[in-house]
Amino acid sequence: MKNERQEKILEMVGKYTIETQEELISLLYNLGYEVTQATISRDIRELKLSKIMTPRGTYKYVLPKNPEGANLRFKSALSESITKIDWAMNQIIIKTFPGMAQAIAAAIDSIDDPNVLGCVAGDDAIIIVTRDPESAQAVGSDIRRLIRETN
Repeated sequence: MKNERQEKILEMVGKYTIETQEELISLLYNLGYEVTQATISRDIRELKLSKIMTPRGTYKYVLPKNPEGANLRFKSALSESITKIDWAMNQIIIKTFPGMAQAIAAAIDSIDDPNVLGCVAGDDAIIIVTRDPESAQAVGSDIRRLIRETN
């Protein structure tokens, strides 16, 4: 029963925008699962679900990090949030809509690119430090390409 319930949770989180545990409990109840908040809380922890900010400024549950899932979240966040990108030397500067920089920086960190040494986000800007100027150009070009692909 637990495995079946957790599979349903993963399916629903991948399919719907679920912002609260109460919403998840309600969806499960509609499918015939009677669960408590404590059970859902344990399931969320065991499934390694996390929350990210949506373009509306609310938070939603997302599936555990994996290369394919991270790439989809990254592409979606890029296409909806970035207003400008440029690079010089081994640094990339990304301008975003207000409040979105930290979500984009988290998405960048989640792809685990060996050329990216780290990134720091403010409210509407991110600085990414890469290994060298060639890496900055490659990563910057990749981000621009991803933005074009999703638009």
